[in-house]
Amino acid sequence: MSSSERSSKGSPKGSPKGSPEVSPEGSPATSSHTGGCLCGAVRYALLGEPLYAGFCYCGDCRKASGAGCIPFMGFRASALCITGNTRQSISKSVRGGEAVRNFCMQCGSLIFGGRLGWDEQHTVYAGSLDDPSWFHPTIAIFIRDRSTWAQVPPGLTTYDTLPG
Repeated sequence: MSSSERSSKGSPKGSPKGSPEVSPEGSPATSSHTGGCLCGAVRYALLGEPLYAGFCYCGDCRKASGAGCIPFMGFRASALCITGNTRQSISKSVRGGEAVRNFCMQCGSLIFGGRLGWDEQHTVYAGSLDDPSWFHPTIAIFIRDRSTWAQVPPGLTTYDTLPG
């Protein structure tokens, strides 16, 4: 799931909404969790707890990841600090807008969804966390598109499409 599907009130590019406080070394001063790509060229720090966390079983996420679903966590744009260069993959979202996924230009790892400096929220792909035990999913979305071989963990609130 791309965060552009959740929120994309347009602000001019290059005008980040609420950038996190940055230390002299270039990383957030009070980061709580970190992650990045397979080769280390792209790194991020997350401030605070996720707004939501779950698994997306839509066809786009299945194809983008090469797996049955994508584990994701949603954060306010101000909670995400990225270092390194990413490339974007843009496709049409379920709601008719654009789904934007960001991946490492070197190794191709999927890292986060949404446009930096544009979207109010971003989805961070949980597989890119340095400590994956921090991921605690509560929802599963796009169950209607789930492949029969992709299992839904018990105890999650499920939705045929997006909540709401």
